[in-house]
Amino acid sequence: MPLEDFAEFLAQNVPKGKIAELGIGFQFKVALRLKELGYDVLAVDWNPSSVEKAKKLGINAFRDDLFSPNLGLYSGAKALYSVRPTPEIVKSILELGERLGVPVYILPLAGDTVPKTLRLFNFRGLAIYAKPI
Repeated sequence: MPLEDFAEFLAQNVPKGKIAELGIGFQFKVALRLKELGYDVLAVDWNPSSVEKAKKLGINAFRDDLFSPNLGLYSGAKALYSVRPTPEIVKSILELGERLGVPVYILPLAGDTVPKTLRLFNFRGLAIYAKPI
C-alpha cells in the first residue's frame, strides 16, 4: 500500500483541477503522482525548507499558517487533502475545507485519532478519512 495509492483514490473522487495538499512536509509522493495524473497541485506548509524543496521538484508550493490561513491561496481548489497530518492541525484542516466549501481527505498516521464525524474508506489497504461537502 504505497502512498501513491492515496493519489489514485483522490483521482477517483475529485474532478481534475486544483487540489491542495496541506502540511506537505518532506513527503512529496502523493503530490507528484497527482501532477502526473493531470492535477494542478498546490502544496502548503509552514516550513520554508519544505516549501523550497517542493518548488525544486516542480510543485506549486507556498508557506501558510493553517491556524490562520490565507484563503486566497486556495481559491478554485476542488478539494483539500493531507498525508499524515499532526493531530493538532486536523481541526484547522477541516475548518478550512468547510470555509471553502470543498471536501477534505485525510490519510492519518496509523494510531492517530481522527474526528468521528469523518467517513472512513478502505482503499487498497489505506484507511482514508473524508469529510464531504
